[in-house]
Amino acid sequence: MTGGDEVSRRSARPVLDVGSATDRGEVRELNEDSLLAREPIFAVADGMGGHEAGEVASALCVESLGREETLSGGRAATALDVILAIRRADWAIRDATGARAGTTLAAAFLAEDDDGAPAWIVANVGDSRVYVALEDEFVQITVDHSEVQELVARGEITQEEARIHPRRNVVTRALGTGFDADPDLWLLRAVDGQRLLICSDGLTTELEDGEIAELLKEGETAQAAADALVRAALEAGGRDNVTVIVVGVEGVGEQAGEEPLPVSEG
Repeated sequence: MTGGDEVSRRSARPVLDVGSATDRGEVRELNEDSLLAREPIFAVADGMGGHEAGEVASALCVESLGREETLSGGRAATALDVILAIRRADWAIRDATGARAGTTLAAAFLAEDDDGAPAWIVANVGDSRVYVALEDEFVQITVDHSEVQELVARGEITQEEARIHPRRNVVTRALGTGFDADPDLWLLRAVDGQRLLICSDGLTTELEDGEIAELLKEGETAQAAADALVRAALEAGGRDNVTVIVVGVEGVGEQAGEEPLPVSEG
């Protein structure tokens, strides 16, 4: 490969196939989830805090992220850009609600790695999730900030038991409520054929990972996959609001996939 080819490969901007879907579910009166699916930001926020308050918190979160010039300007976003943007979203919710409402956040920001190749900065606060699918692999990138995840980490319950545990909806980190609000971050190379799934827990409490992986793979387009995932969650009970964003990646060459790496800023 010549030097010019290398520069071209590294600087090529991915072609993205994006789909999204959301539903209030079969039980809830309101949909307190909000989403942002506009390059370079793909985010799902799951609000909480009582009647309508969660809806306000999640909407404020994605509106704040959508206004971030540092994340949508000409240069690639950095991990510090993402952290500061999420902190500003946290402050916006606190100011508007008096810290009486909060939201989770799961997001993927199109960026570059240290070699200048297209990459994702993945972030989460709470128990909304980001997964990555590539060929036959399906991996959860984020780690839930929740009471049941802490029990799983200590070996006290299994992942299957966590899905039906009575405390499964109790988060230990959130935006806007006075909890610890800083995100965990991961850096993931963007590669051809990859699909990201960003979702609220209304999907993952109704469907097992294997079911999600199969529906994500079967969808001919990102939108078809998003619609199928929400439909399946509703058919499985739809006990919560359910929101998904699917992002397919094309046009970035034949780089090998890599394990997502945690990012630390401090």
